[in-house]
Amino acid sequence: MNIIRLLCELFVIYLLFKLVFDFIIPVYRTTKQMKQKVQDMHSRMEQTRGPSYETQSPPVKPAEKPKDIAKEYIDFEEVK
Repeated sequence: MNIIRLLCELFVIYLLFKLVFDFIIPVYRTTKQMKQKVQDMHSRMEQTRGPSYETQSPPVKPAEKPKDIAKEYIDFEEVK
């Protein structure tokens, strides 16, 4: 019985090893690389836009007048 238990433990250790080195580490590396690329792209965009872009205020839309609901109502009669 000890040999079966040992084999099971070795199999579980092997599965954990495969999980860590074939899945978790590559996902971590890919995530790190993508994060670095996004930061590089962001910094390049900031350089091309220049500092004056950030100081500009967004355009202000004029306030819309509330619509008169009574004018939009159409009275009708049902035709049979």
